[in-house]
Amino acid sequence: MTDPIADMIIRIKNSVMAGHKDLMVPHSNMKVAVAKILKDFNYIENYEVLSKEGDFKQIKVSLKYSNKTSVISGVKRVSKPGRRIYKSASEIPSTLNGYGLTILSTNKGVMDGKSARKQNLGGEVLCQIW
Repeated sequence: MTDPIADMIIRIKNSVMAGHKDLMVPHSNMKVAVAKILKDFNYIENYEVLSKEGDFKQIKVSLKYSNKTSVISGVKRVSKPGRRIYKSASEIPSTLNGYGLTILSTNKGVMDGKSARKQNLGGEVLCQIW
């Protein structure tokens, strides 16, 4: 797999479109950080790292629905393995004029766009979710 973050957000998008309640994603620390941000901003219900003895770790993501409609209506991968997109703190894009969420990887860890602007940190723009 060349782009695990894109795989994660596309799995979320496909599960939302299919109306699934939960989904499983292969584990990585970056994916756990993205899932934590999504939970903090109420885009998902919960996430949990599962590990069975002798098996690979998995992340179980519980999607959030409001009146049988998903809270997540769209996702977009911005920075890709073939073309990385880096932005300074003043250049961080807002998603849907502030109604969405931009997720960045900074030297202080993975964080949302508003927190990065507040701490005057730039970094790689991973994805946008709305």
